[in-house]
Amino acid sequence: MGPQGWWPADTKVEIMLGAILVQNTNWRNAAYAIESLKLNTSLEPQQILNLEIDVLQKVIKSSGFYKSKAQTIHALLSWLEQFDFDYEAINKYFQANLRKALLSIKGIGSETADVLLVYIFGGIEFIPDSYTRRIYYKLGYDHTTSYEKLKKHVILPDNFTIQDAKEFHALLDNFGKAYFNGGGTNKVDFLEKYFVR
Repeated sequence: MGPQGWWPADTKVEIMLGAILVQNTNWRNAAYAIESLKLNTSLEPQQILNLEIDVLQKVIKSSGFYKSKAQTIHALLSWLEQFDFDYEAINKYFQANLRKALLSIKGIGSETADVLLVYIFGGIEFIPDSYTRRIYYKLGYDHTTSYEKLKKHVILPDNFTIQDAKEFHALLDNFGKAYFNGGGTNKVDFLEKYFVR
């Protein structure tokens, strides 16, 4: 399958927004919401925070669950603002407790916290999202019924790098998209987007 070049975003803020907006929906709906946010705020955190919650909800409506997602976006950006969006300083401050700190933010669950750890803060984490759990189930693994159960039972190799963690997540996710649902509504588009370089 080759290198995936994930997460599909230009900035860390876009990665974080995408991680929230893609919850319980497909990437196409999340991408529409990101584009709408770009048009309205240039994805500048302060501009997003300056939006009234009801306006933010309208801007991201295409992502579904837009009321709770708007609250989560606001909570995460407000939390980051306390640290002047200095990701390195946040990492140093929380160290091994960073995952716990992220989980304390309203609306941030295990999967989103792990995505942020890997793609924003340079952590090495296993991200057993729904596609990954389905793959592991098909391979005969136990403990695939929940995110936390599988996470506890899969240990990444000691020599895994940050890039390995990103690629492993991307490969599992894209494999799952390709083989569990035919790559979305149009398999040719999916293959061109993710596999043809």
